[in-house]
Amino acid sequence: MRPRKVVIVSRIFLPEPAAASFRLAALARGFAAEGADVTVLTTNPPRAMAEAAVDEPYRIVRVPVLRDSEDYVRGVAQYLSFDVQAFARLLTMDADIVVSEPPPTTGLAVWLSSALRRRPYIWYNPDVWTSATLNMDVPSVVTQLMRVAETVSARRAGGVITVSESMGEELHRVTGVGWDKMFLAENGIDTDTFTADGPAEPDGPYFVYAGSVSEWQGMDIFIEALARILPRHPGVTLHVLGRGSDLTRVQEVAARLAPDNVVFHGVQPPARTAAFLRGAVAALASVIPHTGYDFSKPTKLYAAAACGTPSIYAGVGAGARLVSENRLGTPVEFTPEAVADAMERALDDARSGEREGARERRRTWARENASLAASGRAAAAWVLSGFTRDAR
Repeated sequence: MRPRKVVIVSRIFLPEPAAASFRLAALARGFAAEGADVTVLTTNPPRAMAEAAVDEPYRIVRVPVLRDSEDYVRGVAQYLSFDVQAFARLLTMDADIVVSEPPPTTGLAVWLSSALRRRPYIWYNPDVWTSATLNMDVPSVVTQLMRVAETVSARRAGGVITVSESMGEELHRVTGVGWDKMFLAENGIDTDTFTADGPAEPDGPYFVYAGSVSEWQGMDIFIEALARILPRHPGVTLHVLGRGSDLTRVQEVAARLAPDNVVFHGVQPPARTAAFLRGAVAALASVIPHTGYDFSKPTKLYAAAACGTPSIYAGVGAGARLVSENRLGTPVEFTPEAVADAMERALDDARSGEREGARERRRTWARENASLAASGRAAAAWVLSGFTRDAR
């Protein structure tokens, strides 16, 4: 029997460091390990990121796209600059099955091309975009259109891969897609790169926020908390690694409250991000409570655990439970006072050496429960398992 041909479609992929890049690379390797012939259809990397010559068991087809001022594929024009080309390419590409990553506009391109080519596709559900737009300053019509696009993308798919039970529940609530079409492939991290072994940033003491800076995360709460502890800890620094739609506002908050103690590095390669995490007093993650994203489990939490570093999580819901139930750090209320108190306790633990005993436990938990390699292989096996899916 000839190998099944799989095409993964995404506006973001390695070497661009992002949760989606790591997750889809693991899925592609999983398909290859299952004997499939794998192609990734994606975009040219940002100008500052040269594509490394790495031997991978999949091919990459890249297309040029529009990027925003941060060199990121974000915004309607940017999405469509990829989606239109993806649609055209998919009409001529030989594939038995296609896997679509959000945004939902890409899902529509994959759905229509799959219908025309009479082949099934899979919708990957790492986020619920309709829920995310509720926290953005956008007209209600945008949210309505997003719901339509996301509903079509999910319900017309032959199957849906979701990254957590809570994310699947939210997708079901928003789109009505049935649980019988879903496969749970838990989110995680590349535990070969994010590990407790390796170099650490020598700067200290410091906290690190590594990842997306979006409106629904409200990461400036950590800057407000830092400002509260600086009179007692003037040498403490907060390093911010990442980008996002809320970055400019967050930088303004930092300039006002702690101009000498918050450093913005932009997006960093995975290896350097891991080095920052290893040396940090604690990693920081947040989701503003009760704004439609309490079901989220930020990838930041998995990355920190894999490096043995405790997390301070400001928020409620799935992320708080993940930290609490697995002893990955400290979940706190979403207030500057609560975060500042957790920061001070983390500084005390780091000075006393009490945290070293927990480093190996967190690292072991990540290897056993947050391996993207294992998750990608399981998802690939499910897709190729042979049950009938119709492109419709």
